[in-house]
Amino acid sequence: MKLLLDACVWGGAKLVLQAEGYDVHWAGDWDTDPGDEAILTRAYQEGRVLITLDKDFGELAIVHRQPHCGIVRLVGFRAQEQGRVCSQILKTYEHELNQGALITVEPDRVRIRYMES
Repeated sequence: MKLLLDACVWGGAKLVLQAEGYDVHWAGDWDTDPGDEAILTRAYQEGRVLITLDKDFGELAIVHRQPHCGIVRLVGFRAQEQGRVCSQILKTYEHELNQGALITVEPDRVRIRYMES
């Protein structure tokens, strides 16, 4: 699975996920922040699931109907937990992400939303 980590995601998560065989790009490695729309567009063009802490991507996907290849939003996790949590979510919800789901992950629950046709 190909992933794009938003710059707000801990950079160490990239190493955790790469060690598990994921193809990972981290926006924190880029020279400049192109903004949320450009990040989501790039993830879509490259066929990458976007992982973020930012709720604005959900609005872009749902309200503005910007195409994407799945979005995972992490809420309430310490930086050092993010890689492990992402790995678990990617394995558990691979099918849903392949269908373009938006998944919000909190320590005590997971919410899945699909795009309406």
